[in-house]
Amino acid sequence: MQPAAPKVLTTDCCIIGGGPAGMMLGYLFARAGVKVVVIEKHDDFLRDFRGDTIHPSTLQIMHQLGLLEELLSLPHQRAEKLQAEVAGEEVTLADFSRLPVKCRFIAFMPQWDFLNFLAAKASLLPEFTLLQSTRFDEFIYQHDKVCGVRALANGEKTEIRAQLVIGADGRHSQVRQKAGLTARSFGAPRDVLWFKLTKQPDDPEWSMGHKGPKQNFIIIDRGDFWQCGYSIRKGQYEPIKAAGLAPLKSQIAGVSPFPAERLEELSDWQQLKLLIIRIDRLDQWMIPGVLCIGDAAHAMSPIGGVGVNLAIQDAVATANLLTLPLRKGKVSVRQLKKVQKRRQFPTCATQFIQIKMSGKNRDKNKPSPLPRLVRRLPFLPTVFGWIIGLGFRREKPRYIG
Repeated sequence: MQPAAPKVLTTDCCIIGGGPAGMMLGYLFARAGVKVVVIEKHDDFLRDFRGDTIHPSTLQIMHQLGLLEELLSLPHQRAEKLQAEVAGEEVTLADFSRLPVKCRFIAFMPQWDFLNFLAAKASLLPEFTLLQSTRFDEFIYQHDKVCGVRALANGEKTEIRAQLVIGADGRHSQVRQKAGLTARSFGAPRDVLWFKLTKQPDDPEWSMGHKGPKQNFIIIDRGDFWQCGYSIRKGQYEPIKAAGLAPLKSQIAGVSPFPAERLEELSDWQQLKLLIIRIDRLDQWMIPGVLCIGDAAHAMSPIGGVGVNLAIQDAVATANLLTLPLRKGKVSVRQLKKVQKRRQFPTCATQFIQIKMSGKNRDKNKPSPLPRLVRRLPFLPTVFGWIIGLGFRREKPRYIG
C-alpha cells in the first residue's frame, strides 16, 4: 500500500512559530493582502513563564493599527516605572512617564492573552491561515533556494509551498539550525528558576508585584497566582538539584517576601522550570528563501523584558520592507538583507546594554555602581525608560489601510 500523498498548500509566505513576532507579522502581512500561513507546533498559546510585557512602543503599534482600546480591555496591570533592589537599595531603573507615545507604561499581560488576541484579529482576514499542532520538519528546495517547508500537521504530512519562509520560532529555532546559520554568543552570568505559588486571601498586594530582581527574587502578579523567579548562577542548576529541594526552598525563603511555609507547595522538581539565559545573534539572518526574526535571529536576556519588544519591532520592519516584493512575487536575498540592516543596530545596542547591566564582566566583590549613578545623574531613569520602552529604533506599520 502506497503512503498517502502529503497535503499541499500554496501561499506567499510561511511563518514558522506563533509567538509575538510570528503572529504580529502574520497579521500585518494578511492585513496588507499578502497570503500567509503561520504554523505553530503547540495546539494553543497557553504556556507558563513566557514574557508578559507589552512595551509602550508595542502599545503604540496597536494604537496605530486601531486595536489598542480593545487590547487594553483585557485584564492587565500597568507599570509607569520599573524598580529593583540593587546592592540593598531600592532603585528606579526606568521611568516611562515622559515618553512621546499614547501609552506611557508597560502593560503586564499573560502572553497567551496577547497571542490569542492577535490570532482572533488575524483569523478575520481572508489571507491568513494559522495551523496549530503543526511541526516544521524540513525545507523544500528548488535550484538552491528554499521554496517551502515540509511539516507534520496533526499527524498528517503537509507541504507548504511559499515564496518566503520566516523563522520566528524562538531562541531554540529549528529554522536557524536547519538553515545552517551561524551565531555569535555573548554568554550570561545567571539563569532563572521559575515556579508558581498559589495566591492566598490574606496575601498583600505587594508594591513589588512587577519589580525585580530583589535579592535575586522576582515576583509577577498573574491574577490567581504569583509567578516567581529565583536567579541562580550559570551552571549551578545541576548541583542545586543534586543537593535536594529542601535546601533550595530554604535559600528562596531567605530572600522572598513569603513566609517559609508558603513554599511547602513546592514538592517536586517538575514544578520548577529552568530558564537558561543566553544572549546571541546571527551573523547573517537569511539564506535564499529564508529569513529569521525575533529570538530566532537574536536571543535576548530577560533584563528589561525587551525580547518581546524587539520581536514585534522586527515583525513590523519585515512587513514594511517585504510586503511589496511578496505582492510582486519576487523576494531577493538583497531585500532580505534590508531587514537585517534595518534591525541590526537596535539589536546590537540593546544587547550591549543587557551585557553591561548583567554585570558579566564586573568584579563581584565590588558593589554595583547603579545606585550611585542614579543619585548623581537623576535623568538616567528617563533615559532607560526611553531605551526599554521604545528601543533604539521604533517601527511604524506602513500598510495599515
